[in-house]
Amino acid sequence: MRFRFAALIATLLALPAVAGCDSSPKERLQGTWIGERVDNFQPQQAARADGWARGMSFEFKGSRVTVSVPAESPRVGTYKITEATKDQLLVSFLRPHGARDEVTLRLEGEDKLRWMVGDGRSVVMRRAAD
Repeated sequence: MRFRFAALIATLLALPAVAGCDSSPKERLQGTWIGERVDNFQPQQAARADGWARGMSFEFKGSRVTVSVPAESPRVGTYKITEATKDQLLVSFLRPHGARDEVTLRLEGEDKLRWMVGDGRSVVMRRAAD
């Protein structure tokens, strides 16, 4: 009897954690992501690329996105997730004048996002505190 009660309590305590895993990819993207560093860049490019990455951010709010990169005005538009697996997303950014940019984003836990920029290189971003 005591074992069953303990098992029931453990199950009830675990339910919120399991339920949190069912967030949609769009829900998981919501919020502000700030550049932290780059991975797999050539040594002669790494320091400069790291500086650039630390100055950039993505802000996802509903179906809108703001992309901020150093030395440029923030770009605002809409986005659509065109493909999604458990942790990897193909996201299409739609610019106001009709252009479309596709990026691959990999969610790493709840607070890390990896923007795959090609040739094995990536920009690692962290979720900003609200």
